[in-house]
Amino acid sequence: MNDPSKRPNAYPQGLDGPMKAMSPGVVDFLFRQLVAGEPPEDVHWRREGTVLGDQQPGAELARRLAETDLESLTPVELFDYVRAAQRLCAWADRMRESAVARYCSPETAAKPDGKNPDHTATFGNRPRDASA
Repeated sequence: MNDPSKRPNAYPQGLDGPMKAMSPGVVDFLFRQLVAGEPPEDVHWRREGTVLGDQQPGAELARRLAETDLESLTPVELFDYVRAAQRLCAWADRMRESAVARYCSPETAAKPDGKNPDHTATFGNRPRDASA
C-alpha cells in the first residue's frame, strides 16, 4: 500500500498539487453566512455608495475605474469592473459616433480652411467668431 504507483489518485480533477485551503477567517465568515441564511459573499459594502455595476457611464465612472486596484478585487468585483469598463467604452463610442455624424453632416461641414461658409467656427450649437 505504500507503493506510490498503487495508491489511488489523490487529485482526481487533474490537479498537480494540494488545493489551496481557505483561511480560518473565511471559513468562519462563510459558516456565519450559512447559519444566518445570507448569501456566501459580503454584500454589506454595497450600502456604502454606488457600486461599479450601477454607476452611470461618464467621467465619474472613468475616474473610479482608473483609481481601482485590480489586485484587490474579488472575482465577482473583477467581473463588475470589466462590465463597467465595457459600458464606459460603449458610451464613449456613442459620443464619438455622434460627433463624427455631426462633423460629416451637410449643416456643419467645414470648408478646407476650417471655417463654415459664413466664416465662423462652430462650437456646440452656437456659432463662434473664428477671429476670437
